[in-house]
Amino acid sequence: MTAPSAHNVSEREARQVAEAAREQDWRKPSFAKELFLGRFRLDLIHPHPLPAPDDVQRGEEFLAKLRDFCETKIDGARIEREAQIPDEVINGLKELGALGMKIDTKYGGLGLTQVYYNKALALVGSANASIGALLSAHQSIGVPQPLKMFGTTEQKETFLPRCARTDISAFLLTEPDVGSDPARLATSAVPTEDGSAYVLDGVKLWTTNGVVADLLVVMARVPKSEGHKGGITAFVVEAGSEGVTVEHRNAFMGLRGLENGVTRFHQVTVPADQRIGPEGAGLKIALTTLNTGRLSLPAMCVGAGKWCLKIAREWSMEREQWGKSIAKHEAVGSKIAFIAATTFALEAVLDLSSQMADEDRNDIRIEAALAKLYGSEMACLMADELVQIRGGRGFETAASLAARGERAVPAEQVLRDLRINRIFEGSTEIMHLLIAREAVDAHLSVAGDLIDPDKSLGDKAKAGARAGGFYARWLPKLVAGAGQLPTSYAEFHPDGYPDLATHLRYTERSARKLARSTFLAMARWQGRMETKQGFLGRIVDIGAELFAMSAACVRAEMLRSSGEEGRPAYQLADAFCRQSRIRVEELFTRLWSNTDDLDRKVVDGVLGGTYTWLEAGIVDLSGDGPWIADATPGPAKTENVHRPIR
Repeated sequence: MTAPSAHNVSEREARQVAEAAREQDWRKPSFAKELFLGRFRLDLIHPHPLPAPDDVQRGEEFLAKLRDFCETKIDGARIEREAQIPDEVINGLKELGALGMKIDTKYGGLGLTQVYYNKALALVGSANASIGALLSAHQSIGVPQPLKMFGTTEQKETFLPRCARTDISAFLLTEPDVGSDPARLATSAVPTEDGSAYVLDGVKLWTTNGVVADLLVVMARVPKSEGHKGGITAFVVEAGSEGVTVEHRNAFMGLRGLENGVTRFHQVTVPADQRIGPEGAGLKIALTTLNTGRLSLPAMCVGAGKWCLKIAREWSMEREQWGKSIAKHEAVGSKIAFIAATTFALEAVLDLSSQMADEDRNDIRIEAALAKLYGSEMACLMADELVQIRGGRGFETAASLAARGERAVPAEQVLRDLRINRIFEGSTEIMHLLIAREAVDAHLSVAGDLIDPDKSLGDKAKAGARAGGFYARWLPKLVAGAGQLPTSYAEFHPDGYPDLATHLRYTERSARKLARSTFLAMARWQGRMETKQGFLGRIVDIGAELFAMSAACVRAEMLRSSGEEGRPAYQLADAFCRQSRIRVEELFTRLWSNTDDLDRKVVDGVLGGTYTWLEAGIVDLSGDGPWIADATPGPAKTENVHRPIR
């Protein structure tokens, strides 16, 4: 049997592969899904769910140990300077049990909840973002999570104890010519004649942890044949296997300590019992794993926001201009208010989504995706504002500041480190499309056949009947709701506190308006709706703001009712909601008033060479090498730079 070669696929084929990997059913309620349908189900998130006392105790005890380790054992400046996490730091984390935060205690892990796992990532990420990325890639998308969800008993007993204490894992999906379009995946896994193993060939790019990993989760295409369903399939692969070569350690603008590389597989034999799930289930496993795995990125974004707030506060108290603190100047003060309010909201979104994941009562696939999207975008904005607040010192490196006698504040480093989060685990653009697909799932379930060119007239007639019944029931409910009643959500306006009830009423009204806008767009564009990525992106951004407003209000009320910082929490939630409402109104306006059509014409002109004259007057130092490196299967081309931690 021969391995399949890299191949081009049509847009339609690519979409079919992605669609087949989606979770098709909604077996549990989803606050965010209902929000996009115009149904403001506050009862799904309020009262705010709370962790069990035992989980809190176990989590807080570990956080105390981790904090001491971060303060005494991690030298962030050294990691930035040497572009590598020292072996002794990684070994110290192993001894602490940090590799097994999410692994069950029966396998030697700590068994932390998603809430406390996120708190730990925020803490260690504030010490150095590369360490946070190492731990996150290992546990959120590496071997532990897919085995926890899809592994056999034997696989769990074999690999999870290793992952909990000694072995670092990595997740390998991306290839030099394959990013968010997995239908073009070229790495092959050819079954042996006796069916006892698979032989892997191919090249994987941007393998976070791949340079130091002991275990790999590899996505490869199994060719369809007699007795083999084929398709993209997941495998656990020993990184030290013969034929596995780390050909290059990549370097980036941020996350200098990230052990990310290019990994080549040449005739690598993988036992069949190390396949995760059935053949063809690889993408579904990857996407399901990411439903909660994506929460690790906003966790580190929350940690960054807290750090930005601390530095902005302390610097503004020290720095004076024109006779008063720079924070007292409105131009700077508004930036600090944005950082404070947004940090509160991001933590609210993260903790709410994580607690819902722990309780497993709700389907949080949209909530987790929104948390990742919103957290990565807003954290970059907060870090950029901190750089602006710090002025020239914000642009200066921490090492340079220290060398001339000032506090070594790595503001520019944090901005560089955060930038990858808008690309990691689904770029902002891909997240927009992914969330939009889930948000319109109810519509496509009843009316999708109407716009499917492959469906017969009979199928379209049945779809029309289904759609008619659905919209006859659904559309009238979008006309009026609790958001128009001045007494709604009264518990969110206790005496003497800011009025959060008005923000919840606004959210309810906006959710109905969002659903109406989506319906109008589907009626207007029908089958062309999927091409309107600008419109879909704004729909998702509105939903993200509404989710964040809801989470902020619910968190503020939880803190008030528990006697913890209620009044300042209400004030922060009020500030965030007022800022968010301005953004929502702008997004609603841009749904129908935008330059999308003109932009497409300009793009056509750029690609057609119409504006090449505009590029005159510069030099291009990037050279004339290939845009995409050759990934032809075969023997390793360089020495192995794999560096196991000793």
